[in-house]
Amino acid sequence: MKVIRLREGKERSLLRRHPWVFQGSIAKGGGDAGETVRIEADDGKFLGWGAFSPSSQIRVRAWSFDEAERIDEAFFERRLRQAVALRARLGIQSDGQRLVHGEADGLPGLIVDRYGDTLSAQFLSAGVERWRDTITAQLCAITGAARLYERSDSGVRGLEGLEARTGWLRGDGATALAITEHGWQLGLDVALGHKTGYYLDQRDNRHRFAQLVRQLGCQRVLNCYSYTGGFSVAALAGGARDVTSVDSSGPALEQARDNVRRNGFDDAACSFADADVNAYLREKLKAGESFDAIVLDPPKFAPSAAHADRASRAYKDINRLALKLLEPGGLLMTYSCSGGIGAELFHKIVAGAGHDAGVDGYLLQRLEAAPDHPTTIGFPEGEYLKGLAIIVR
Repeated sequence: MKVIRLREGKERSLLRRHPWVFQGSIAKGGGDAGETVRIEADDGKFLGWGAFSPSSQIRVRAWSFDEAERIDEAFFERRLRQAVALRARLGIQSDGQRLVHGEADGLPGLIVDRYGDTLSAQFLSAGVERWRDTITAQLCAITGAARLYERSDSGVRGLEGLEARTGWLRGDGATALAITEHGWQLGLDVALGHKTGYYLDQRDNRHRFAQLVRQLGCQRVLNCYSYTGGFSVAALAGGARDVTSVDSSGPALEQARDNVRRNGFDDAACSFADADVNAYLREKLKAGESFDAIVLDPPKFAPSAAHADRASRAYKDINRLALKLLEPGGLLMTYSCSGGIGAELFHKIVAGAGHDAGVDGYLLQRLEAAPDHPTTIGFPEGEYLKGLAIIVR
């Protein structure tokens, strides 16, 4: 077994069971890509077992902090069964679920979503890449799923020295699927959709939006960065009569239109704008238009803390425009999925946007990812999605 020896004082995070070891923390040692290594403090004390990644700044990702544990096929079976069992206890109102959420489930770099009888997986680190065949076989055996599609095409793989890869690992056939979520039918494509095919993390926030649209009597709704229209379907389910979906992807808007129809809503009540959101908001403000509810669910503006300043300006600008477009008493649901923007900073950004817009609001609720995308006590970096529900004063 190869050994990684840390510099003096660099063991503190591992003693807190944080799973990452950065390049600068290592005094000596190495291994092949994805190889299991023993992690030791500078005095030789055992700290954990981890997967070595020679190309990444995160040089080791910890599998286990138990010296007696062995990283073998049985280890992965245990971790996968634990992850799947947790989801079974959560009472998720959908057949679209996240079954494995990387570090939170003790499997760094592995993302697995279930869409009905089909699994969609991302192998994003050297460690899970090395065990890909074992993980694939065990996932299908544990879940009973006949098909598993690989979506290892995230840019994160490049940081690990891995090439992008997609395609069927088990089964084959159509990649266009549909799931049920809180009673709604939503179409997606595991080969062409974002991430593994869909944004399951917003499931409960979409349901909450439908409740608030009905509760507040919102009639005219603007869904920005709408993707395939999940929040638009939610608005219609909440009783909205005029819903506009804005996205820069024509295919995503076509899927949004299809999702509206799937749920029996009249798409005459909807409009679909293939446009840049920032420019669209400015255009509507210039035209003197207003809305009863607006959703802002932009892509990741800040992949890391190093991008936080630039991302903060982008978040502030779209929130300022949205707040100016809302009627008094209107609802803003605004989100950030950027890991480099924490919840406290995001709140400050939206507060600054309100100040610049000359608008105040009541913070109705703080929002986060659905519970099948958990954050653990020892790995707070896993809390990537944060949001605010605001009623304009």
